Amino acid sequence: MAVEPIIELVNVRRFYRLGPTTVRALAGCTLSIYPGEFVAVMGPSGSGKSTFLHILGLLDRSDGGTYRLEGKDVGGLSDNELAYLRNRRMGFVFQQFHLLPINTALENAELPLIYAGRSSCREAAQDRIREVGLAGRAGHLPNELSGGERQRVAIARSLVNDPAIIFADEPTGNLDSVSGEEIISLLESLNRRGKTVVMVTHEEKLAARAGRIIRMRDGQVVSERRRAGGEEVPVPDSGPAVLSPDKACFPSHSGRAVIRDHFRESLRAVFSHRLRSFLSMLGILIGVGAVIAMLALGAGAKQAIDKDLARLGSNLLMVRPGSRTVRGVRMEAGAVTRFTLQDAEAMGRLPDIRRASPSVSGRGQLVWGNRNWNTRLQGVGIDYPEMRASVPAEGRFFTGEELRRRDRVAVIGRTVARELFGDQNPVGAQIKINRQNFRVVGVLPEKGSQGWRDRDDEVLIPVTTAMHRVLGKEYVDSVDVEVLDAASMERAEEELRQLIIRRHRLSGDREDSFQIWNMAEIQETIQATTRTMSALLGSIAAISLLVGGIGIMNIMLVSVTERTREIGIRKAVGASRKDILVQFLIEAVVMTLSGGLAGVLLGAGISWLLSSLAGWVVRVTPFSVILAAVFSILVGIVFGLWPARQAARLSPIDALRYE
Repeated sequence: MAVEPIIELVNVRRFYRLGPTTVRALAGCTLSIYPGEFVAVMGPSGSGKSTFLHILGLLDRSDGGTYRLEGKDVGGLSDNELAYLRNRRMGFVFQQFHLLPINTALENAELPLIYAGRSSCREAAQDRIREVGLAGRAGHLPNELSGGERQRVAIARSLVNDPAIIFADEPTGNLDSVSGEEIISLLESLNRRGKTVVMVTHEEKLAARAGRIIRMRDGQVVSERRRAGGEEVPVPDSGPAVLSPDKACFPSHSGRAVIRDHFRESLRAVFSHRLRSFLSMLGILIGVGAVIAMLALGAGAKQAIDKDLARLGSNLLMVRPGSRTVRGVRMEAGAVTRFTLQDAEAMGRLPDIRRASPSVSGRGQLVWGNRNWNTRLQGVGIDYPEMRASVPAEGRFFTGEELRRRDRVAVIGRTVARELFGDQNPVGAQIKINRQNFRVVGVLPEKGSQGWRDRDDEVLIPVTTAMHRVLGKEYVDSVDVEVLDAASMERAEEELRQLIIRRHRLSGDREDSFQIWNMAEIQETIQATTRTMSALLGSIAAISLLVGGIGIMNIMLVSVTERTREIGIRKAVGASRKDILVQFLIEAVVMTLSGGLAGVLLGAGISWLLSSLAGWVVRVTPFSVILAAVFSILVGIVFGLWPARQAARLSPIDALRYE
């Protein structure tokens, strides 16, 4: 049965444009190479023999003519299909070895397996390393190997996927004579085992070892001869071509590469360039740390404000006497409308009102033993604790009966308790308030300060006692009204307004003589302000993260330039565009995610310092941590995509030639 050529070229051309000059590297090559041949390609420098080999090895594309590989025209194949052929059907041995410096000899030999989706077949790489005599050197890096050993690793790499063709470009050019003899003997051995070997060389002695010598000049094949003075040698019958012309033989390669292997390769690249990786992560680390700290500060401020607002009570309306202008004179508050305890009771009976608590306030001089303290004195109703989040932490609040009898009982704040009693329990003690004896029945929960005002520096007594026994007031200063629910606030406010107008017989020009403050509106305003400040702080921090992302992109672009030859090596052994794209994206995401996690720790540390040293309320929330982590991943993807695409789009031969 006639044997079909494994390689068939018909009038193949390749031109290079160097400025205004066009260089004809190949000027119409026609040639056939059969399975099992050992072909040596010779010629002077500039004859086109290296370009010829690169075209054959699918590292470069021709500008014209026809190239059939095992009967398949490769001219119309995509980059992924060409990568598949380089990976499965071809092996490359270069003059410069082209080993990855960060990979051991065994890992370099395994590289084609990764892009073939066969990384689990690691024993294949171990077998090839053993076959080339490097079993004891498999764990060494390339810079720990001699030139001959490095070339042996390259040969092992070329054989790991059992290709049909071996392309060797000056395989002994950088070796001494002894190592060169070992390499050519190895190539002869591979040829005897049925491999088709195409070798470019300028040494006659090496070419004489081949079964067929092709000479080139000015981009054309000028002569060829068989070994032994032109005597024809039989061409081994290797059977029909293995590669079917059907395009189904070229599946999409991107799905074959295991993400785990890409992740491993990416981690190796990240850790092999620690300083560059650290500089890449630094911007993200600072950005995420700033985001965490700013969001923690905003969340802490919101928590503190919410706590303060909770003490004010929810769904509250505060009714206070207003002031009005009479004949051009501004009157004092309460000059027209003053509220009584009966008004408060009437307010509490309205349909949309849950309860009402009248209050009066003044100053009181407190004495216990040899200690005294001047504080704010407030007379309130029995519903005050639930409405104002002031249920005593120790003891109890006064009762309705004590309120009715105008008993001298008091509930004191934490500051008052500390100033008068120190570490002693004040509940049950007798104190004097404005020279009158009072019994302490409870201690209020700690409320903290509000600006310059200490909210723990106060004493609560029954409003009836305050009005008639201590302060001498006939009217209340204000009435706190709790509405049934938030939806009823506007309706309850109007009910209160109509009640006051009706009870105090206010005419149209006197209806402004009282005020109703909606505490819910005040709370919403404060909360909206807090949200705005949190968003502002987060935006400022996000700018830091954006700057870090730009830094990632710059470093990755530099990385692409520095690793151009590495990209060429990976493409030469079968990596597709998507493989390179995925690997560089993983590197970017690994660096940004690592920087993000470190930034979370940094942000938490900054938050702790702000809390410990400055006394600020901070709160690191799970949402902020998740947000920072997700944002850092997105930064890695967005800012790593362009450099990754730049790397993926490099031509294999241009990348290999990059200096």
